Amino acid sequence: METRNQYFEEAAAPRTGPLIAAATLIGIGMGGFVDGIVLHQILQWHQMLSAKLPPDTVINKEVNMFWDGIFHAFTWLTTALGVYLLWRVAYERKSILSNKVFGGSLLLGFGLFNIVEGILDHHILVLHNVREISSNPSAWNFGFLGISVLLLLAGWRLLQQGRREAGVK
Repeated sequence: METRNQYFEEAAAPRTGPLIAAATLIGIGMGGFVDGIVLHQILQWHQMLSAKLPPDTVINKEVNMFWDGIFHAFTWLTTALGVYLLWRVAYERKSILSNKVFGGSLLLGFGLFNIVEGILDHHILVLHNVREISSNPSAWNFGFLGISVLLLLAGWRLLQQGRREAGVK
């Protein structure tokens, strides 16, 4: 049976959960920004609805651009929430600040974003492909998921290493 003192010692013990939550949200937002800025805007490989509504007319391009904007608003809000939570972590001083926990959580969030977005948008809803103009769009879609799994695994490994070094169970 846990004593009253054990309960308060555990409650006051340093923890990594708040840092993990903050950095994972920032990683999700950063993953969205990389997708939107690099793949949608710079390389122009796809737009949000380009498999359903090819951007071959001004109207279709405008509709795609609108939904790209909604997507960017989501990524901005997610990143802003993560920054707010990170500020609280730094301010409360009970959380462990670890570069490995932070970096691992960023990678975890980035990979998580890519997995969810890739499965939903590329495979289930078929809103767009990673590279619309390709002789084999499926290869690009599955390659995207493969890289995403590597990000998840690298993030998880770095996160766990940071937790061990910080002495957190």
